[in-house]
Amino acid sequence: MFVKQTYLVVIVAVLFLCCMCVPVGAVIQQVTLKGTVATLNQPKNTITLEHPQQYGCNYPASGAPVCSYTPMSVEVLTGTAPDAAAFSVFKTGDPVVATSLGGAGETWITLAKLFGSRPNEEFVTDIVGDMGTIPTPLIGNYIVEATTVPDCSSCTGTTCTAMFANVKVMSEGKQVSGKALRPGEALTYNGRNDGSSVAVTFIKGQALSSTCPDKAGMTGPQAISVYVVKIVPPISAAQVDIRTATTTRPDEALTPLPVSASTTSPTQIPTTKSGMLPLAAFGAIGLAGLILVMRKE
Repeated sequence: MFVKQTYLVVIVAVLFLCCMCVPVGAVIQQVTLKGTVATLNQPKNTITLEHPQQYGCNYPASGAPVCSYTPMSVEVLTGTAPDAAAFSVFKTGDPVVATSLGGAGETWITLAKLFGSRPNEEFVTDIVGDMGTIPTPLIGNYIVEATTVPDCSSCTGTTCTAMFANVKVMSEGKQVSGKALRPGEALTYNGRNDGSSVAVTFIKGQALSSTCPDKAGMTGPQAISVYVVKIVPPISAAQVDIRTATTTRPDEALTPLPVSASTTSPTQIPTTKSGMLPLAAFGAIGLAGLILVMRKE
């Protein structure tokens, strides 16, 4: 009898550890890829990309991660547009970087138009969607950052409706403009003498509920926001060798990051943390079966 009680104590402890292994803030998978706009179907609110290549990183035992795009096994991917503005920004044949939620395609949360045709020589000129999901730098050595502020009276799980977004524009590593934007409001900067400009419109958004009282530790999807960003390139953009382009992800940068775009804090890099859930569930089921066997003995 004493031995069985000891086994039960051990099993309960293991079950507790399994539960602890399940991530509290699990998020929905985000897939980033690169492709060309094939069709735009505004009545159905869908955009189809052809020849998609999925973004991913390899993590060697030593050294920095190696990130690149790999051709996918499908010829086209279709997803809903992040906002109706996408149908006036993009056209057939445009090269884009896109991020979808919950898998490849189906729901585009971000679409970004590319300038430059060769790998590592690409910049973004237009964005519709969540800026923080795009690993390609903005043209003109600009940085656009935005942090949403929650309406704590309008929350579901890990997200709340965003009351406004604190948006700032940086040029050559220095902040040159900033403004708190409510949904529908815009910020414009054209203070450089090279013909370039930046326009950012906050369409709508979400913010993490963890910053609200009594909301910490809740499980659910990540916060997603929608912006429309338009950058007019410098006059010299078409004449300059753009081989110095790097990505905005810190794990890839070989030099100080020239450009980035994020809608949340730096910790909100798209990740998938739900993979441990099935393991914990199987472990719990197996241990429960063991308990039943021991009871029969």
